[in-house]
Amino acid sequence: MKIKLLVALGFLSIVCFGFPPKEYSKKVQTVLSRHTVIYDKVPTRIPSRVAVDAPLLGNGYTAIALSGNPEKQIFRVARNDFWRFKSALDESYPTVLGKIILNVPQLEGASYQAIQDLFTATTTVTLSKGKTKLVYKAYVSAVDDVLVVEMTLQGDSSIEATVNLELPGADEIVNQPPLERVFPDEKGIKTEKEIETLWRGFEKDVDQKTIASIALRILQQNRNGKITLKPNQTVRFVCAFSSNFKSEDCVKSVNSKVSAISEKETKTIQAKHQNWWKTYWEKSFVDIQQFPEIEKQYYISLYGLASCSRDKDFPPSIFGSWITKERPDWNGDYHLNYNHEAPYYGLYSSNRIEQADPYYAPLLAIIPQGNLFSEKITGIKDGILLPVGIGPLNTDTVHQSPFLEQYFASWINNQTVEGGSCFWGQKSNAAYATVDISMQFYHTWDRAFTEKVYPFVFGVAKFWSEYLKFEDGRYVIYNDAIHEGTNGTKNPILSLGLVPMVMKTAIDMSTLLGKNEQERAKWQDIINKMSTYTFQEKNNKTVFRYSEKGTDWWDGNTLGIQHIYPAGQIGIYSDPKLLEISKNTIEVMGDRWFDSNGSNSFFPAAVRIGYDPEIILEKMKQYCLDMYPNGFRRGNPHGIENWSTVPNTINEMLCTGHQDVVRVFEGWNKKEDAEFGNIRVEGAFLVSSKLIKGEVQTVTIVSEQGRPLAFLNPWKAKKVSIKSNGKTQILSGEFIKMNTEKGVVYTINCVL
Repeated sequence: MKIKLLVALGFLSIVCFGFPPKEYSKKVQTVLSRHTVIYDKVPTRIPSRVAVDAPLLGNGYTAIALSGNPEKQIFRVARNDFWRFKSALDESYPTVLGKIILNVPQLEGASYQAIQDLFTATTTVTLSKGKTKLVYKAYVSAVDDVLVVEMTLQGDSSIEATVNLELPGADEIVNQPPLERVFPDEKGIKTEKEIETLWRGFEKDVDQKTIASIALRILQQNRNGKITLKPNQTVRFVCAFSSNFKSEDCVKSVNSKVSAISEKETKTIQAKHQNWWKTYWEKSFVDIQQFPEIEKQYYISLYGLASCSRDKDFPPSIFGSWITKERPDWNGDYHLNYNHEAPYYGLYSSNRIEQADPYYAPLLAIIPQGNLFSEKITGIKDGILLPVGIGPLNTDTVHQSPFLEQYFASWINNQTVEGGSCFWGQKSNAAYATVDISMQFYHTWDRAFTEKVYPFVFGVAKFWSEYLKFEDGRYVIYNDAIHEGTNGTKNPILSLGLVPMVMKTAIDMSTLLGKNEQERAKWQDIINKMSTYTFQEKNNKTVFRYSEKGTDWWDGNTLGIQHIYPAGQIGIYSDPKLLEISKNTIEVMGDRWFDSNGSNSFFPAAVRIGYDPEIILEKMKQYCLDMYPNGFRRGNPHGIENWSTVPNTINEMLCTGHQDVVRVFEGWNKKEDAEFGNIRVEGAFLVSSKLIKGEVQTVTIVSEQGRPLAFLNPWKAKKVSIKSNGKTQILSGEFIKMNTEKGVVYTINCVL
């Protein structure tokens, strides 16, 4: 990219914000108020081994899915840290903890409606039959690991109800041997002093003992779980949750917690809960109210991710934290050939780093195993090579075992199993896993984060720097696979995108930390001399070939454009010929906007290359109309990976820092008004702006780390004023470059 840049220096000594706090807070609440989530019928896709259609509650540690008929409401409970841990195929997975059952026999045949208020993260369920109406409000506290449910009866007469705990049963446990086995567990329920406690755990034939627990207490009228609901009176019950990873004795811990909760304390819990969510929503916002379906899915997605991703040691699985049936599909593991990475794509630009932080914990934990695979399979010492699936705590979820050898021998015969685990021929899993680490690094430039994750990035860079073959002046990839099982592929296009991304990230991280300077020249040489993409003709258009030798095309999925996104190797300032081929490929791939795997990469890839924003928005509207109320895609077996699609794409359209240039509304349809606040872009900048009738208003940029800033003048070559610390600079030009200071705000306006 050849850009003539003007240099401006800004000197500030105070920290301020892009919007006055009260105005910003009011704006966020106004936008969220447009989008309540309504369920007009009882969920039917639950329990399920895949994504459910139920109202979802959670705090990133404990998750609850609401289900059941009006007379028997079922709160299905799971936890991020409640797994069966065993490094063997089909023996490690997130598990079901238990159920909370609200029985109200007199409401059989009642109508059902659930309404979720996103701003307060509160779900209100109304059950109506004749003149009797039971309304209960429920939330899983974002601060205290407890569920609070308050029930109010409307009508002329009292009704009887019970609230009890229940262990997983035939509906939740899959028992279809020999392929679907049930493993021994330890479990029980007891009642003491009006507190009912449930526990479940795995201790036999596992790599790591686990146990989790629920304690239930009704705050009024408790008679062994029996309640008399009287008209216009409110009755509350509370549940506490924990595991052996959070407390030494989780059964004792949850009992102590619920016994200490009083009526008065529930008000404090609610206030803290709502304040956490208020703070969460104020991290950033977008206002695109002329696209209500898209805007709603944007915020439902962010609600879902906040509800399932906060435990820094145990990120959510493929289906989030809502495990409603034992042994979910794909064992609910962290699939590294995109499923584990995709849910987090939109969190970095949405400025929700706390929800993204859990992502990398299992990667750091499995480094020793990755080193072993690298040396055993390729002879590369200290490199990192990973199989297709992993779990928390150094768990290999696709490890070779007698079970695999007996029932999946074809995997071994077809060489999809290497070194004792399943790779499906793909050498790219660890490189793919670096994508999110790279995104968080460039969006934050956080040194502490970089220190934590650098060993993983270094190991992946080490593997590829020795695995690549240097031939005829270029680096070549042999014996890789573009799609699962396409063994032996030469130069698969995904790896051609991922490897330079890994090398650049390694260079910048090592420079920031002052480590491994001697390695940087090799890493840079790989970037400079990596094999180029290969092409082919389809539908009279030149498009990318999936590999130089081997698989040329695929009728599903979106691997043909993932070198664009998430690998990030092509953008608006790339070679015009590459951009043309990229657009051709998007067109020839057809309706993969709605691909069951790859929508989360297809939409942002289209934005990155400057594809027509009107088409992108129209396709996204169709995409959003095909959702369950909770934001999961209808008919799609996958889960939270689809929650990145809308936030990530919309943020990228409104504001991006890709290729080290901050651009506002360049990917947006300028005919449509829009506003955003605190979108985070590469370089650790928080950007806010507004578009009215095609005209960009004030642009506010917060420099979080004081890094150099380059931005595209949104008013073309007109003069701009840059205000900071009471000083103003007047500059002009299409592109402007300036040094910034840490914690300083720069306010940019067009000079008429």
